[in-house]
Amino acid sequence: MPATSVDQAQLCVNTIKFLSADAVEKAKSGHPGAPMGAADMAYVLWAKYMRFDPRDPLWPNRDRFVLSAGHASMLLYSLLHLFEFDLPMEELQRFRQWGSKTAGHPEYGLVPGVEATTGPLGQGFANGVGMALAQRMMQSRLKHHADLLNHRVFGIVSDGDLMEGISSEAASLAGHWGLGNLNYLYDDNRVSIEGPTPLAFCEDVGRRFEAYGWHVEVVDGNDRDRVDQALFRAVADEMRPSLIMARTVIAKGAPTKQGTAKAHGEPLGQEELNRAKEASGWPLSPAFYIPDEARAHFHGLVEEKRNERAEWDRRYEAFRCKDAAGAATWDAYMKRTVPQTIGELLAAAAPLEEAATRTHSGNVIQAAAKVIPSLVGGSADLDPMGGIGNGMSLYGSFIPYLGTFLIFSDYMRPSIRLAALMKLRVIYVFTHDSVFLGEDGPTHQPIEQLPSLRLIPGLEVWRPADALETAMAWARAIGREKAPTALLLTRQKLKPVSRRDGFDGRDVLRGGYVLEDATGGSPDLVIVATGSEVPLAQEARRRLESKGSSARVVSMPCVEAFRAEPDTYRELVIPRGARRVVIEAARTEPWCELLGADCLRIGLNRFGASAPASAIAEHLGFTPEAVVETIERWLGRS
Repeated sequence: MPATSVDQAQLCVNTIKFLSADAVEKAKSGHPGAPMGAADMAYVLWAKYMRFDPRDPLWPNRDRFVLSAGHASMLLYSLLHLFEFDLPMEELQRFRQWGSKTAGHPEYGLVPGVEATTGPLGQGFANGVGMALAQRMMQSRLKHHADLLNHRVFGIVSDGDLMEGISSEAASLAGHWGLGNLNYLYDDNRVSIEGPTPLAFCEDVGRRFEAYGWHVEVVDGNDRDRVDQALFRAVADEMRPSLIMARTVIAKGAPTKQGTAKAHGEPLGQEELNRAKEASGWPLSPAFYIPDEARAHFHGLVEEKRNERAEWDRRYEAFRCKDAAGAATWDAYMKRTVPQTIGELLAAAAPLEEAATRTHSGNVIQAAAKVIPSLVGGSADLDPMGGIGNGMSLYGSFIPYLGTFLIFSDYMRPSIRLAALMKLRVIYVFTHDSVFLGEDGPTHQPIEQLPSLRLIPGLEVWRPADALETAMAWARAIGREKAPTALLLTRQKLKPVSRRDGFDGRDVLRGGYVLEDATGGSPDLVIVATGSEVPLAQEARRRLESKGSSARVVSMPCVEAFRAEPDTYRELVIPRGARRVVIEAARTEPWCELLGADCLRIGLNRFGASAPASAIAEHLGFTPEAVVETIERWLGRS
């Protein structure tokens, strides 16, 4: 990097601090303390250690930076502006305003250089673990060309991040995997929103992380030389992730508010900010001042980084010329290539036979993995695995899927919500999808999870009824490049769903379709069902028709996909004049929006019970006899 004097470095640090504080003051909202306290170590990290090209923010070999302490968003925005990313001064001046790119917490997709949406504590920490894991996995696939992806993952984490369980679990995995490419600066300013951290947080964080297998150092985070030395040693440790516990002073330089909780979540106030500027020899006006010398220095740093990028380009072009097979592997991952015939390929892998839909899903996954190298999966660690999966998707070369029981989606909900907010291609494979999992009982039987997942904007929730619907649900999920998908699968075996001759399996992708139509004309009654309740709806229809009803069965594996269809198609499937029934072994209130408040909802408004599935069905009213009796009573025929 270009030679930097002490005075020059201090000038750049002050520029970062006061850009951040000015933005918070103008918005009358935000967190000035963390950006001011962390500016020293952030400058050292970005100036000396991080590799990136602001003109190409998605350069594959860039170092990733995750601001897990998302409340310090103005720190990141100031850095991005000064290091010449496409973030103009006008956006800094519009911090936290409607339509601004500079949101209150960093949002992925709004600003080039923001690698992840952060703010919910601990999520960014786990995202970084996922990115570091993805990089190591890609290196193993590139074999002797691994040096083309020799970047690192850096981040700044806060007390709040390290208080959350997700950070502990993700840190344990990072240590277990030996992710020496992961380096975090812990902004250990000993202040939280309530006041001094000892009010609620007195553990020895360093010893905890050492027990996880991390390299740990304690430094003065406002001493740039010490931070530099600690980062040098952290980067040199290729076998362990690193946590640099940087003791900082929140709102450093603010005469009465530094070191206090007052600087955490509210502006300094103009008088306090002016006094801080005066103490640093900084002009009181104009606000958002950037000295020419600082601007020139940051430009020089950027040019040095762009030269590093140019050298990498030469090696990359040589690789593509000399290794066609390696280049093809690179493209398959970096483009996350999916065959156009994926639906047909997956349908062929799930023959129509009696089996649990989780079994069908397993067969489909194996078939998909043979033609989609990017598809990778894991399970069991719930919340951290959700955050890690988001990080792997953000990395850009993998399509991650994550598996657990549906009931435990509650643990993953913050990660699922962020995947939807960031428009990430992540697939959640939730098994044991209803009370019919049986003897494990109500602690494991989901009731409210299915409708609650449907409330997350952008998330498609698929509950397939058989092998074909399972295959098409997977095809849909894999093909959704900018959105997550949840697949809800049974533990119990289901018989194959009978369909009319010539049925086009692609109709499943529309989210809802006519499975069995009324005999001899338009239906008077439409029975909508999902998943394991579809065969039940078919049997109920047959019994109702034998009693003179004109009934249609609609299988609706995905409400969100069906809603996205044109009105003409939806009204063709569910005619306006027909009375409507929905059968689903969960809370059913949200169905009223789709089917009308006067529909009959056969679902659950209680928790389940520990018993065999057949006994549960009988006691909770999910037998053909019970369903028919309920419908006829509702129709006024009994």
